[in-house]
Parts: sequence; C-alpha cells; structure tokens
Amino acid sequence: MSKLDYCFSNDYMVLRPERAGPVEFLHLLFSPKVGRNRAVDCFTSTEVRSFPRRLAIFLNLLLQVLVLALAGPLAALGATLELLLNLVDNVLHGRMEYPDKSSPTYRSVTGLIDRRVDLDRSIKPTDDRFDAALCVMASKLAYENEAFIRNVVTSHWQMEFVRFYDCWNEFQNAYTAQAFVFCDKPVDADVIVVAFRGTRPFDAARWCADLDPSWYKIPRLGRAHAAYTHALGAQRNIGWPKWVEHIKGKAQKVYAYYTIRDALKELLESNKKARLLVTGHGSGGALAVLFPAILAYHKEKAVLDRLAGVYTFGQPRVGDAMLAMFVERNLDRPKKRHFRITYGDDSLPRLPNESSAVHFLHFGLGLHFDKSYKLKVLREIPGEETSSSPLDMVTSRINSAWELGRGVYLGYQRGAYFREGWLLLLMRALAVALPGLPLHRVQDYVNAIVLGGFIPKDN
Repeated sequence: MSKLDYCFSNDYMVLRPERAGPVEFLHLLFSPKVGRNRAVDCFTSTEVRSFPRRLAIFLNLLLQVLVLALAGPLAALGATLELLLNLVDNVLHGRMEYPDKSSPTYRSVTGLIDRRVDLDRSIKPTDDRFDAALCVMASKLAYENEAFIRNVVTSHWQMEFVRFYDCWNEFQNAYTAQAFVFCDKPVDADVIVVAFRGTRPFDAARWCADLDPSWYKIPRLGRAHAAYTHALGAQRNIGWPKWVEHIKGKAQKVYAYYTIRDALKELLESNKKARLLVTGHGSGGALAVLFPAILAYHKEKAVLDRLAGVYTFGQPRVGDAMLAMFVERNLDRPKKRHFRITYGDDSLPRLPNESSAVHFLHFGLGLHFDKSYKLKVLREIPGEETSSSPLDMVTSRINSAWELGRGVYLGYQRGAYFREGWLLLLMRALAVALPGLPLHRVQDYVNAIVLGGFIPKDN
C-alpha cells in the first residue's frame, strides 16, 4: 500500500503492525519524527513530540503485533471450540449429525452462550422500548450464518428476511463488514432494519481493528476511525465518491456502504410508510453509526428522512469532535436518533485508548446500564477518565461474583426467558478468576433493554 492510497484525506495516521520491527519500535521511543517510521503511515513531516503519546502508539503497535501473531492459533481454537460445542448441542437436542457450518441450526459461540432467538413477548410494537429491543436482538443475531439468520427472522419473528451481505474492502489487513437487512412485513412494511456484525471472540483481525487508533481526516466530515472506514467500503485513492458503479472493475464488488445504501433506497421506495433502524453490537455498532454519517456526507436526504434511530451496543469510539458535531447535526436534530448504549465495565466502548488516540471521543445520547440493569443518561462511561489501580482488580472480581449470582437467580425471578445456560454460567464463573473475560457479552445488553424500562428519546 502506498501513501497515494490516502490522498483522499488531508491528514491521516495509519499504524502498520505488519511492518513493525525492532528498528521501528526503537524509532518510536527515541524520535518524534513518526512520519519517517515505516510502521506509521502519515505525512513525512509529521512529528509527535509528546513522549507519553509516542509510548502509547508504541504499546498499541506492540499489542497489535502480538494479537496478529496469534491470529492463526486463535482462529483454529475458535473453529474447533465452536464445532465441538455445536456437536454437543446436536447430541443434547437429539440431532445425531455432524455440524454443518452453513445450516440453520449451526450457532456461533455468541449464539451458544446466549441461546435466545425469540423477541420478548412483553414488548409490543407500540412500546417505547420496541425499537431498542428489536435492534439488540438483531445485533445478537448478526453473529450467525445466513441460513440461521433467515430461519430466525422468518420462523421465530414472523418477519421478512431481505438479504445477508458479506462485503469487500479495498485495503490490506482490513476486515470486511457483514450485515443483514430485514423488515417486519413483505408488503407495506412499518420498519426496516440494518444490523451489522460485531467482533467475534476469536477474530484477531477485528480485535486489532478495535484496538487500532488509526484515523483519516476527511474534508467536511472530520477524523474517522481508519479500520471502520475501510470496512464500510472507502475507496483507495478517492475515499468516498457518491457512486462507484462507473469505476472500472468495481461494479461487481460488494462494498458495504454502497450496496446497502442502494438496497435501502429500493426498499424505502416500495414501502412508503416504513421507518429505518440501523444497529450493531461492538464494532458492528461502530459501522452502524458511520453508515448514516456517510449518508449525510453524500446528502442522501431521502434515506436520512426515514431514519428513526441508530442503536449501538458497546460501540467503540469512531471519530473526533468534528465528526461528532457532523453526526449530531445530521442525526440528532430536531430530535435524538443516535442512541449509544453501554453496560457495566464493558471494555470495548473504552477503545481506542485515549492516550493513543487523542482525537477520538464518544457522541450521541449515552445510555448506560449498571450491573443491576439500572439506566443512567451520560455523555461518558462511568470510570472512563479515572486511572486504573490494583483495587480495580478486586472490584472487578467482586462485580463478576455478583453477576454470577445474578445469573443463577435471574431466571427464577424473571422467568425462563432470562434463565442462563451452563456455558454462560461457566463463563461468569471464569470471570471471577480472570476479570474482564466476559465483559463484552451481548446477552447483558439484551437483559438491560428488556429489564431496564423506559428508553429516553431525548436529553
């Protein structure tokens, strides 16, 4: 990849862990001229004189190198574990067959941890929580294969599955976006939903993207997270043209933003009363908030006028103050439409780390649920600005023990919908010994939305 690939941006800093070696690491520690470092793509004249910030970049690069080095073993471990768990699941449910990864009964690790697929029947379409409840279940479902998603949407939810998208991007070492689209009825739909897939537990490339503080500064838009920009379909050399069909060789490729945007235009045109919801968990939430931002960047008013809400769950930071103002100006006026939902001590919303990404911040209406599923409306996540201490490890273990106890009694107190299976309880038990292990679990977001009560629509 050459620096011409970034010429659509008037400023950028992209970390390249695949180029990082001893020389590059030492250069980061002892020289402020990061523009001359092979492991950092930016303007040659760029200097970072702050040693703490260079140290943060150094540590971030080192962590990415370590994670990528484990990518193969992690993927093999994840695939083996997922296959074995599905085999056990088949036996327990009387299906004496070898698991087929493309079948409607094959579950991801996320789906095995929280087996719920039905919508909570107590929340009706007229309920204030319906959009959030539908979105959190769609965000959880996005981790599954296409056949599983289709079966749940059509058979369990009695809704209309539209399409699953496994997309392409232009950049090396960048993960691709996956998403699916569905609506509540085949004709005259009232709601259309786009759900982006988040980070799977054993996907090293996505974890690196979540850790990575790389960014582009895009004119009129602001600084945007590089990896999520890649995943949505930014074009090499030219960034975000409004159309890509006329570019030679690109018409047949599935770029997330362009393909989903065009599909939504057709759906909204044929369903005049439908409102649009966009959602995602983890890195899927990052894609979910950047998607309408690019719609606004391209002045796609016909789509944006039908947007009823963007619901993100455990979303990491995606941009700077300029991007925040752009999104809030286009999504949150005259009413709030971006709802950024966080739970407990979930670590992913605290990424990229502030010390290595001084430009990144949170925006949107922050709805934070504590470990008792009580809701607070906040700009930042509790404890985000405080430094870590040895006491945090003790506190984390106490919280994990409390969550384990809650997981045991919640099903008896609230009913079968909240009863936790053996695998989830095992993970909660492991979290007591290994604090932080299960903190990015989507099932706690499902519980928070269903049990948390009223979802505010404005500050």
